[in-house]
Amino acid sequence: MEVQQFYYDNKIVRNFLYATILWGVVGMIVGLLLAFMFLFPNLTDGISWLSFGRLRPLHTNAVIFAFVGNAIFAGVYYSTQRLLKARMYSDALSKLNFWGWQLIIVAAAITLPLGYSTSKEYAELEWPIDIAIAIVWVAFGANLIGTMIKRRQRHLYVALWFYLATFVTVAVLHIFNSLELPVSGFKSYSVYAGVQDALVQWWYGHNAVAFFLTTPFLGLMYYFVPKAANRPVYSYRLSIIHFWSLIFIYIWAGPHHLLYSALPEWAQNLGVAFSVMLLMPSWGGMINGLLTLRGAWDKVRTDPVLKFMVVAITGYGMATFEGPMLSLKNVNAIGHFTDWIIAHVHVGALAWNGFLAFGMIYWLVPRLVKSKLFSTGLANFHFWIGTLGIIMYALPLYVAGFTQASMWKQFNPDGTLVYGNFLETVTEIMPMYWMRAIGGTLYLTGMLVLVYNVIQTIRQGSAVTDELAEAPALQRVSKRRIAGEGWHTWLERKPIKLTIFATIAILIGGIVQIVPTIMVKSNIPTISSVKPYTPLELEGRDIYIREGCVGCHSQMVRPFRSEVERYGEYSKAGEYVYDHPFLWGSKRTGPDLHRIGGKYSDNWHLNHMYDPQSTSSGSIMPAYQWLIKNELDKSNTETKLRTMVKLGVPYTEEDIANAQEHMLEQGTQIEKNLYSDPDFAESYEADKAAGGEDFIEMRNREIVAVIAYLQRLGTDIKVQDLDENASTNIN
Repeated sequence: MEVQQFYYDNKIVRNFLYATILWGVVGMIVGLLLAFMFLFPNLTDGISWLSFGRLRPLHTNAVIFAFVGNAIFAGVYYSTQRLLKARMYSDALSKLNFWGWQLIIVAAAITLPLGYSTSKEYAELEWPIDIAIAIVWVAFGANLIGTMIKRRQRHLYVALWFYLATFVTVAVLHIFNSLELPVSGFKSYSVYAGVQDALVQWWYGHNAVAFFLTTPFLGLMYYFVPKAANRPVYSYRLSIIHFWSLIFIYIWAGPHHLLYSALPEWAQNLGVAFSVMLLMPSWGGMINGLLTLRGAWDKVRTDPVLKFMVVAITGYGMATFEGPMLSLKNVNAIGHFTDWIIAHVHVGALAWNGFLAFGMIYWLVPRLVKSKLFSTGLANFHFWIGTLGIIMYALPLYVAGFTQASMWKQFNPDGTLVYGNFLETVTEIMPMYWMRAIGGTLYLTGMLVLVYNVIQTIRQGSAVTDELAEAPALQRVSKRRIAGEGWHTWLERKPIKLTIFATIAILIGGIVQIVPTIMVKSNIPTISSVKPYTPLELEGRDIYIREGCVGCHSQMVRPFRSEVERYGEYSKAGEYVYDHPFLWGSKRTGPDLHRIGGKYSDNWHLNHMYDPQSTSSGSIMPAYQWLIKNELDKSNTETKLRTMVKLGVPYTEEDIANAQEHMLEQGTQIEKNLYSDPDFAESYEADKAAGGEDFIEMRNREIVAVIAYLQRLGTDIKVQDLDENASTNIN
């Protein structure tokens, strides 16, 4: 049998590994800054690009796509070459993958703080960057599949199945969720509206967690845990069941993020059913990972790599038990919009993703530089301080979540809310936010210990860029199943067929849920009184999106007695038909805003934006003083309206032609409303005198557009105007 010599490409692995560490530090620092901004809301006062609303998506993107993403690529490129006994298919594609991904991260780090955002969770990047992501991701997939085709190992090991499923599913999710019409170089509108946009977004959002934060890491688990423990995977059969059931069921679970919302009931119930079923394959994978360590528990006690991996797999088990539990409607009614969800997400992120990445780094770096780890003691210290950080981060937020839910729902004997002021809840959970910040500090400290340990390990070793290896050439066998060969064993030597079957498995759920919601009009009943936003309101909505307000405020009143009493009539699907994108939100750090229109004066909104504590004592909302100072950019208004027309919003040619006039008219009315307050008029005249020729009329400032938008919210319908047949049940 011919034995061939070849070289593994270690340089690409090393590059991705170093990028993992760098962006991990950056993402965690931004996250810690955000944690302290809950405690000191005026920490970055006056600096628009350091405001909470703009930094939050930077943190999530940095941790998910920069830290975890680079860790995925590092682990995939290392393990794929060794599992297939082949160098990656193309060095050029490997370099495109690495440098393209880093440029995308840099682009995100620049554009998000500047306010260029689609507002869609985990998909905030604007359309040019979305295109770049698709190109780089396809390059990665081509490189992966190309390597499988030229492999020297006949059968594809279980880790490779998960890598393939990750590639095809993330490509499908990203492309369909990112369908948008550009308005300008960094502004676009989603092609979906309201309920449809929400469903597509959480089909993507939940499965970004599934197929970017879970399936590739399960592949890494199946490779690195057996390697670190020097033990075979516990059960090959269980791995088959785990893989196929997971990728088929996971894709259906997205609607559980939209329970009790305006999403059609049948779609919500589908999400619940499949979320509950998801527990079984998820725990099957956890059991397979933990039982792989059978006979190696003595090593676990001393080896920091295995310690990290054990806690990572345990964290995966905890998060994947909690997810199905939170999808139950009675539990979701308690947890949704609260800090319980933040705790749940971070158990997965900090334990599962973070600790598995740390274990992989500690295992890989010494092998890539042909040296021993500089300090096992420091790695153990990192493990313990990181574990303590996770506990101190998550547990207080669970308490905060239950506290919020309980306070929001309590009634007095006379039927009034016990805690009618939303800020009473905020004040109550501030000690939990302090503990969260301390836990985050401990976790970041562990990360910095890793940085030092890795640098010292590299300094005492010598990197091998091209590692010599040898393996027999792959012998041709029948394309058909051989006598006695199982169907899955046959499939494991057919990478293209495996990819096609995996694609079919993930497409079924998406098609069944999304196509009827988009194509069947009866799923989204229209309301005749709902009209498109005026040009000024549309500009205000875009500023609302730019500033990331959706990160703290929902626009979805659920049909609960407590919410109707607090906010107003519960939300209807037909109210969102002109919302490109939807802005339902997923967390209430502040109150819901869907019925905010007309509740407060224009002057109240101005003061609230300029100094939130002046109108709401104890508020942790940061000031948005630049909105009062900035001139409203009206140069793209007509283009925005024309783009909306293409999306089905019924603006007429007259509406577009008179947009500037209508904006001036509505802005002037808001200016008059502001003038009616003597204190405002006095300060405004002083501002005008100080501004001289550069003074901007209030009607032409950004705050007026924001006020116009906020005063519009929830005013299109009146309860008595609704269809008599509409459901009015309040749970």
